[in-house]
Amino acid sequence: MHPQAKYFHAFNLFNERIGPMRFKKLLGYFGSLEQAWKNGSQQDFVLAGLEEDLAQEIAVRRPQIDLEKELAKLDKENIGIITILDEDYPKLLKEIYDPPHIMYIKGELKQEDEFAIAVVGTRKLSTYGQQVTTCLSRELAQAGLTIVSGLALGIDTLAHLAALEQKTRTIAVLGSSIDRFSIFPAQNKSLAEKIAQNGAVLSEYPMGSAALPHHFPARNRIVSGLSLGTLVVEAPQKSGAMITANSALSQNREVFAVPGSIFSDKSTGPNSLIKNGAKLAVCAQDILEELNLQNLASNIAVAKIAPDNPEEESILKILSHDPLPVDLIVQETKMSAAVVNATLSIMEMKGKIKNLGGMQYVLAR
Repeated sequence: MHPQAKYFHAFNLFNERIGPMRFKKLLGYFGSLEQAWKNGSQQDFVLAGLEEDLAQEIAVRRPQIDLEKELAKLDKENIGIITILDEDYPKLLKEIYDPPHIMYIKGELKQEDEFAIAVVGTRKLSTYGQQVTTCLSRELAQAGLTIVSGLALGIDTLAHLAALEQKTRTIAVLGSSIDRFSIFPAQNKSLAEKIAQNGAVLSEYPMGSAALPHHFPARNRIVSGLSLGTLVVEAPQKSGAMITANSALSQNREVFAVPGSIFSDKSTGPNSLIKNGAKLAVCAQDILEELNLQNLASNIAVAKIAPDNPEEESILKILSHDPLPVDLIVQETKMSAAVVNATLSIMEMKGKIKNLGGMQYVLAR
């Protein structure tokens, strides 16, 4: 947990009034949220850009909040905190206009989750929607993509289940908090537990937050923000899935849609997306090709190879799956031959690289 995490959590307790923009203002004015929490006066909060009534509320309520007790509540529920200051904060999510500055998590995020696809759609799906969601989600999971969705009944549920059945990664983003008493919908509490064991359950809302209507559009920007693209299976023209698709477009992410019957209101959303330029998707390959992820398994393996020191980092930057002779490695890294040979030997023992013979090296996976 980041040293500043508890102060992000502290400010996040103020009735959802401190979102991404106000967090930015506080960080910009105080330099750190610890400084803001410990030393900020009501007037300081106003000067930072907060409204008078909010500044007053913080000044009044702050002495009543025991941060250690608040953190203990999270620990009891096995809930962690991710802040925008964390090194492992999702890279894709950090790129969007309004990334959440704090998220609560059950489970864990991994580096391979950078290769993620959002699968969304209606709660009231047809038999066709059920078949398509299960089939495409399974294919995408088998290809190595992390499946991201919103834990809702219907298409969201099927997408998560398809990934779990393949024993691959899946992430659920909730419009409620993620403590066991608040998870929405309640019917999917056991599903959320399974996802936390093989992926992550996320929310930007603190413990005890109900699933209020305005939470879901905000939640949807995180679903699309975590993903390289969003796949809409079945959805009416006015629906949460279409909000997610529009969020993806505004985030400059790809949007895919499954065509459906012109006589079904469940297909009006995806059909209109296709009409307006979304990529038509009838199989996982359509999505993988558009995202240039035909060799996804290889890409994920490469992403997992992390350097343990600057020497390894220099070598990993120039190695690929094409053999590279040691003399060129010395030349490119500008390290001595002795250092390069010693580092290569250690990296080979670690399983990071392979010597193909003749001092020709490639990435191991």
